[in-house]
Amino acid sequence: MSPDPEPLREDSAPADSGPAESGAAGLSARREYERRKAQDEERLRAKWGRLGGFAVALSDERQSTKAWERGAIGEERLGARLDSLAGDNIAILHDRRIPGSKANIDHIAITRQGIWVIDAKRYKGRPELKIEGGILRRRVEKLVVARRDCTKLLDGVLKQLGLVRDLVGDVPVTAALCFVEADWPLIGGAFATRGIHILWPQRLAKMLSQETSGNVDVVAVRESVASRFKPS
Repeated sequence: MSPDPEPLREDSAPADSGPAESGAAGLSARREYERRKAQDEERLRAKWGRLGGFAVALSDERQSTKAWERGAIGEERLGARLDSLAGDNIAILHDRRIPGSKANIDHIAITRQGIWVIDAKRYKGRPELKIEGGILRRRVEKLVVARRDCTKLLDGVLKQLGLVRDLVGDVPVTAALCFVEADWPLIGGAFATRGIHILWPQRLAKMLSQETSGNVDVVAVRESVASRFKPS
């Protein structure tokens, strides 16, 4: 998960321990949070000199810095939920670097029926599908969270889906945008737009746990995907 539109940095990325490495959920986001926090504190100390320690203690974190910690927590919580599903029929990969980019894929799940590319967002408010246009105008579907237009999030997920699909060929690939701690209704709430499932962790886990029968070689596909998209 990353606060848009800034991409993740790859500073001090750990070496990959091999294609079998699952990765740590939220690691790159938390690393970026710690880097920004340290920079903010250094800036305050330089500004206030001997009073720098007091300035750091009394100052609130910048929202642009705090956002990375919120994102990391969301990825960690979703990652723990996904890890609880891992077994012979489901393999989970976390925080995978996209080659040639500073961006990452939050989570990848491989089931007997295919691959899920999962982007985690820890947003407040209710995700909704807003439809504009129709008979006389071009139909436009917008993703809205707490009345904020978040449609651009879909573009990032679709790009990730395309990269994984290019690698695996005929293996089905599904995309999901999972909102952690959002204001979901008691009944219904989940929807799809542009082929992307918009849902919450429990709903996602239920869908994945149902994909226990199929022809996908989970182990082989996991090794292939992990070799291409290495841990951050």
